[in-house]
Amino acid sequence: MFKMEVWESLLTSMRTGEVAEFWCDATHTGLYPIVSKGMRLIAQGKDPLEGQRHMCGMGNLFHYHSTGFPELDEIMRTPQPLIFIMELLQVGDPMSYPRESWMMEKDEKLQTVPVLHMRGNALVKQRQFSEAASKYKEAVLLLKTVQSREMPGDIDYINLGRMIIPLELNYCQCMLELEEYYEVIEHTTELLEKHKDCVKGYYKRAKAHAAVWNEKEARRDFNMVARLDVTLASLVGRELKALSERMKEKYWEEKETYWNMLEKKESKNETEEEEGQSKEAEGGDIGMQGRSESVTTENTNECEEERGKEGGDEKSMVKPTQGEEAGSKDKASLSKTEGKDWQQMLRLIMFLQKEGNFLIKEKHFQEACGKFTEAIEYVDFLQNKVDEQGDDWDSLEKVRLSLTLNLGQCKLELKEFREVVQIINKLLKRHKGSMCYL
Repeated sequence: MFKMEVWESLLTSMRTGEVAEFWCDATHTGLYPIVSKGMRLIAQGKDPLEGQRHMCGMGNLFHYHSTGFPELDEIMRTPQPLIFIMELLQVGDPMSYPRESWMMEKDEKLQTVPVLHMRGNALVKQRQFSEAASKYKEAVLLLKTVQSREMPGDIDYINLGRMIIPLELNYCQCMLELEEYYEVIEHTTELLEKHKDCVKGYYKRAKAHAAVWNEKEARRDFNMVARLDVTLASLVGRELKALSERMKEKYWEEKETYWNMLEKKESKNETEEEEGQSKEAEGGDIGMQGRSESVTTENTNECEEERGKEGGDEKSMVKPTQGEEAGSKDKASLSKTEGKDWQQMLRLIMFLQKEGNFLIKEKHFQEACGKFTEAIEYVDFLQNKVDEQGDDWDSLEKVRLSLTLNLGQCKLELKEFREVVQIINKLLKRHKGSMCYL
């Protein structure tokens, strides 16, 4: 039963528990690369015949020109003596041990599959999902090995493919229970590529997508389930409702997390600013004390002249300059942007836009207006900091366009038509040549 006959000859010279090293010349090691490739694939949990065409093993090897392992390819090109280290664990009666898949004939493999299926089901009832998954996977591997020896399109090939479906679905169910969601997505996708009408495949993939927050993909698969089997429409409706609730919960959790981070950042910046201002004030007091003595020694005539002009000076000091007025306006407009860098404001714009869109879906139009208005203020601030002819300005203008249209839509829903006209008129002035209308 050995794929390399020389191994059986070597083992007959050993005692139980012995570890021995054997040197074999090239005449006995020619098939080793093919045997080793299959054993390595089995150790990785893969089908040793995966990817092969319908031909003999040597034919497949020459067709692909490689075993997939560089060291084995080297031995194939230049056969050479090899040293094998073996340990004899146990000596038993013939056929008294579990036979591996490569030892079995076709009929033996087909007889083993239902046994593995039943064992897997029993383990599932005991909630031993990991062990059950290994049984299902072993059964699938046996069927794929048999299927690889059939001609694609033949009735036997098709029937074997149908036998694989329930085993694959059971394996995926175990993976769902073990929260291995990406494993489920991978296996169900492979299954659905061959069997596009598999309702349970779409359902399990939808559950996996929903678990990893792939809302679009989950909805698509749930809708496909309802389309393929109308009797499951009520189940799909409940799943979609549950998905919406989970997405809402995730949205509010992310919102709370984000705002907490933002508030910590702002409080830290405010504390740093207050400390800086207090240090500046202390430095100013010291400077004034140093200059007090020099001020008292000034010429008395100059002091009298200053007293004569005192009234006029007071009037001029009360009136602020144009620069001071502009500065006060700037401070008022920049109050929301203090303590935030460029990247932080960009993320905040995207977050406010997403939050506004969510509020529109919930028909909270007044709150959505506030989100879009705040986001537009941040866009205005960033646009004033970049070149109007640059790519950054154009990108921000596209964001502004979307935000303004959404704001206008909210105002329409609130029946604030005058404000809608004003908003859109301003927008059309900036986009005269574009297809921009509401």
